[in-house]
Amino acid sequence: MGRPTVTRILRIFATALLSCAIALLAVAQTSSPSPKKDSAMHAKGTFDVKVAPVAEDKADGIALGRYSLDKQYHGDLEAASKGEMLSAGGEVKGSGAYVAVERVTGTLNGRKGSFALAHKGTMGQGKMELSVTVVPDSGTGQLVGLSGTLNIVIADGKHSYDFEYSLPPSQ
Repeated sequence: MGRPTVTRILRIFATALLSCAIALLAVAQTSSPSPKKDSAMHAKGTFDVKVAPVAEDKADGIALGRYSLDKQYHGDLEAASKGEMLSAGGEVKGSGAYVAVERVTGTLNGRKGSFALAHKGTMGQGKMELSVTVVPDSGTGQLVGLSGTLNIVIADGKHSYDFEYSLPPSQ
């Protein structure tokens, strides 16, 4: 295969992997909700994401990709995000994995600062696991002490989030 073909395949794979991961996470969350903490707060809204390839490689039937992420969050979280994603997949369509980290900077329900999110997603044989959590001790500004889980949903081609989080009381 020529380079343009591999690049195109990896870009399609990464987009499909991310979309499937988000859709399957929404289904999994609906069928088995996680226990809620009494002190948990919520932020909900939408986001736009741009995924661009940075590096791609395919050998021995395994595709590896590296992508830049550029997001804009709207709603209770008004923020911009930059990040990177690594992906891997074999010859079986719909199976693969990704990890990503992103730095989010903006305002969360009126509190300004930044924090990092860590993503881990795998899918195969119709099973999907996706986790997006706040990196411990990554909060800055008025978000120092932030912890939580960001749930991603795709419905009708639009991205949204439900962020369950905890923060220490305001000073």
